[in-house]
Amino acid sequence: MVASAAEKAPATSSGGNRRVLLFPLPFQGHLNPMLQLADVLHARGLRVTVFHAAFNAPDPACRPAGYRFVPVGAGVPTADLVPTGSNADFAGALLGINERLQGPFQDSLREALEDEEGAPACLVLDSNLRGMQVVADRLGVPTLVLRTGGAACLVAYMAFPALCDKGLLPPQDHSQLNMPLDDLPPLRLQDMVFSTTTPHETMTTCLERIVESAKCSSGVILNTFNDLEDVELQKIIDGVRVPVYAIGPLYKISSGAQSSLLSPDQTCLHWLDKQEARSVLFVSFGSLASMDQEELVETAWGLAHSRMPFLWVIRPDAVHGSGKVGLPDGFEEETQGRGMVVSWAPQQDVLGHQAVGGFWTHNGWNSTLESICEGVPMICRPHFADQMINARYVEEVWKVGFELEGKLERGNIERGIRKFLCEEEGGEMRRRASDLKNKATRCIKKGGSSQNMVGLLVNCIMSLPSSI
Repeated sequence: MVASAAEKAPATSSGGNRRVLLFPLPFQGHLNPMLQLADVLHARGLRVTVFHAAFNAPDPACRPAGYRFVPVGAGVPTADLVPTGSNADFAGALLGINERLQGPFQDSLREALEDEEGAPACLVLDSNLRGMQVVADRLGVPTLVLRTGGAACLVAYMAFPALCDKGLLPPQDHSQLNMPLDDLPPLRLQDMVFSTTTPHETMTTCLERIVESAKCSSGVILNTFNDLEDVELQKIIDGVRVPVYAIGPLYKISSGAQSSLLSPDQTCLHWLDKQEARSVLFVSFGSLASMDQEELVETAWGLAHSRMPFLWVIRPDAVHGSGKVGLPDGFEEETQGRGMVVSWAPQQDVLGHQAVGGFWTHNGWNSTLESICEGVPMICRPHFADQMINARYVEEVWKVGFELEGKLERGNIERGIRKFLCEEEGGEMRRRASDLKNKATRCIKKGGSSQNMVGLLVNCIMSLPSSI
């Protein structure tokens, strides 16, 4: 088990009656793990106050008594802070959120501190919210940082400046992209190009602030587990020089209350009940990634021609530049009884269903981790941010999937699906995925690495000094 500075202190099982403050980033993939963390801390006796952006707000009705929700920035213009489509500038949106919400958060935090009985233990914030951390420091509130991505992602972000100094980033020509990075195996240079639409200076600033947030905190919390990323966790410990708590998978140790910004179609679970064990390919590209109409058509016919059962999530905004999604003529007739299309699905329940044999995913960290923890191998189609890193680890380190590279074309899609679900190579991936599932299960049991780290985290929170 990776050792960190946190392991020097004994664990406690209860937070007494102290309050912890939290501030998630207002996007689905970030809200979920933060609210799962809130559930874990609440179960240990801590009272919870959740600060949140006024847009993409979580539903308070989904949480138990003892929670407070404080909206931040009502009336602040946010239309350009919700990145959509293939040309979205995600890093720019993150910097914009920090800039526009920093002032309103200072007002909200100061008001909350005046209302609270006694000083809160700390503020746990998303690592993308460096601006809110500066506010908390100014008001004397200790901070912990939640990384909603994997450990390998943070290691890559920490290495980004050195690659820039060597002249490797931004890439000067296309021939460099497949170059292996000796200091970051198994990554290639192309895996470090997190966006093709964000200016290099914007990306550099964004990553710099993410790393700063970790180094300036009282500890870094990661939604991963030791047996999955032990080498990467040790690199983080050595690099940030603050306690590191790998307490994942969070969704497995939280209460299970859902915090989806989209309404899942539960009928797909009844459809899965009628399918054979491990026969269905689940297809979902997350809450933000999109494709063009041609890619949608090729994906549809690739699924149809594979002759394999599938459950396909197509959000209403899944096709960029279009107000509606149009499946090709004849697709529904071709796949009737063998496929199901929904606008959103209860992903954790789907991946845990015995009928699901594989997951075609964009490789956001939540999706990647959930697939690993349910023992489901992956077809990888990363789009931006950390997704390329996650896909690379799925294929080259954990060996529980493969990337579908190049232009989406129905013939390649059909061959990939059949290799995945029908051939021995896919069976080997499934066996390795099952082994990782067992490791994930062990880490959250009594005496497991993640369970121990939760106790150490609560102990840290209770011992943090406050200058208020």
